[in-house]
Amino acid sequence: MKLTIGAKEYFPGIGEIKYEGRESQNPLSFKWYDADRKVGDKTMAEHFRFAVSYWHSFGGLGGDPFGPGTRILPWLAAADPEKRARDKMDAAFEFITKLGIPFYCFHDYDLVDEADSLAASEKRLQAITDYALEKQKDSGVKLLWGTANLFSHPRYMNGAATNPDFTVVAYAGGQVKHALDATIKLGGENYVFWGGREGYMSLLNTNMKKEVDHLARFLGMARDYARSQGFRGHFLIEPKPAEPSKHQYDFDAATVCGFLNEYELANDFKLNLEVNHATLAQHTFQHELQVAADHGMLASIDANRGDYQNGWDTDQFPTNVYELAEAFLVILQAGGLQGGGVNFDAKVRRNSTDLIDMFYAHIGGMDAFARGLLMAHDVLTKSEYPDLLKARYASFDSGEGKKFEDGALGLEDLAAIGHKSSPKMTSGRQEYFENLLNQYL
Repeated sequence: MKLTIGAKEYFPGIGEIKYEGRESQNPLSFKWYDADRKVGDKTMAEHFRFAVSYWHSFGGLGGDPFGPGTRILPWLAAADPEKRARDKMDAAFEFITKLGIPFYCFHDYDLVDEADSLAASEKRLQAITDYALEKQKDSGVKLLWGTANLFSHPRYMNGAATNPDFTVVAYAGGQVKHALDATIKLGGENYVFWGGREGYMSLLNTNMKKEVDHLARFLGMARDYARSQGFRGHFLIEPKPAEPSKHQYDFDAATVCGFLNEYELANDFKLNLEVNHATLAQHTFQHELQVAADHGMLASIDANRGDYQNGWDTDQFPTNVYELAEAFLVILQAGGLQGGGVNFDAKVRRNSTDLIDMFYAHIGGMDAFARGLLMAHDVLTKSEYPDLLKARYASFDSGEGKKFEDGALGLEDLAAIGHKSSPKMTSGRQEYFENLLNQYL
C-alpha cells in the first residue's frame, strides 16, 4: 500500500501508523495488530481484511436526536457537491493509507450527494468513481463492498423494495443498478443490502406476504443483473430486527437464512453481521455468527459494539476483547469469513471532536480484534477446549448414538433403547469453560 495524499493534507503531523508492540507508549501505534504476523495459516491482515466505512468516518458529524453535529470536517467545506466529493475522497484515502487498512466501503450517496434525478445522480456517481479508480490505483486500496442508501430519502419512508407504491420500487431499482455499476467498476468484492426500512410500523396497513415476496423478487433481479455484468462476488444481507422500522424483515441471522433458502437465493447471498444488531434482536454476537456459520453463510462482519444500557444502535468502536475472543472462537472453527471482511461501521462519540480521534478509535478497534483473535487461537490450539467440547457429545460417536445421528433409527427403536437405559445427569461444566477462556485473556 502506498501513502496517498491529495492537494491538501487533512491530517498533518500524522504519519503511517505502525506496529510497535504492547510496551509502546505511542498512542499512534498498534500494540497488538501486526498485519504480517501469522496466526495459524493466515496473517492478521488476511484474517480481518479491515475496511474503513465512508459514511461514519468521512460524513458523520456527530449529531443525535437531541442535538446537531459537533464535528467540523474540513473536506466538507466546498459548496459544489462534486468538488466536495473529491475533497472527501482525498481525505478518505489519506486516512486509509496512513492507517494501513487495505479496504474501504460505501453507500452510493456517501461518495457524492444525491442529485435531483436518477440520471443526474448517475452522472455524479460516474464522475466520482472515475476519481476513485485513480485513488485505488495510486494507493493499492481496494473496495470491499458497495451498497445503495435506500433508507434516508423521504421517498423510502415506507420501504424501498417492499414499498406499497410500485414507482418507489422502480426508483429503488434504478438506484441499485447504478450502485452495482459503481461497485463492479471499482472491483468491489461484495455488494451489501441493508434493509433499513424493509419492514413495517403496523400490520394494520401492511400486506406482509406481498412485501416479502417483492423483496425476494427485487434481490433476485439485482443478482441477475450483476451476474450478467460479470460480478462474481457475494451479495450480503445485514440482519437487523428494528430501528428505524418497528419490525424489519431481516430480523436476525436465522430469519435471513430461512428467507434466502425459501426463495432460492442461498447460492448467491450470504450474511454480514453486526454486534449491535445481534443485541437488538436479544441475541449475542456469537449466536448470530454461529447461526450463519451453521448455514454456510458467514461472510462478513461489522466492527462495532453497542452500549448495553441503551436500547438503540450506538455503533461504538469495538473494545470488548472478551466478546471478540468468543466471536473468533466461532469464526476460526467455521474456517474464517467467506469472501468478506471486517468493516468499521463505527463512529467516534459526539464529544470526540478532534480529527486525531478517528485514528485513536480505529487503532483501538484493530488492536482489540487482534487480541481477540490471538486469544481464541490460543484457546483452540493450546488448551483442552476442543477436546472438552467434543467429549460432551461423545455418546453420538459410536453405537446406538451414531445410528441415531446417521438416521438409521426410527422412533420405535429410540423408545426401545430408552426403556433399557438409565440416564444420569452430566455436568455441562460451564464455569470450567469460562475459566479456560479467562486463562488466555
